[in-house]
Amino acid sequence: MTVADRSALIRRGLRFAVTGLFVTALHALVAVLIIRFVSPRPPVANGVAFAMATVVSYAVNTAWSFSARLHGKTLLRFMSVSAGGFLLAVFVAWSAQVAGLHYLLGVAAVALTVPAFTFVLHNVWTYR
Repeated sequence: MTVADRSALIRRGLRFAVTGLFVTALHALVAVLIIRFVSPRPPVANGVAFAMATVVSYAVNTAWSFSARLHGKTLLRFMSVSAGGFLLAVFVAWSAQVAGLHYLLGVAAVALTVPAFTFVLHNVWTYR
């Protein structure tokens, strides 16, 4: 890997992290606003918030983090990776529970593994 390649990878990774923080905050904000002003049902609010955050995540990560064009092919790949990230999150949390770990350790494990997993897949598959 050249210095330029390494620099580009670091830039994509940092942008991906910033985007992740932004869409997480967006998800939380939308969920709270829906619960407070539209419907007091958290599952519905979080479902809508998740969908909105995922769309924004695709748009921002595509255009900014990975400097790619919005395209049906990348959208399908992005959604596939997102689904894989969801399954990984459930598996990691379940594994932590089965191991008898405190739930916060499971949350921390999810927060550490899922972003790394999705970044690697986006970098080597979604945007290639």
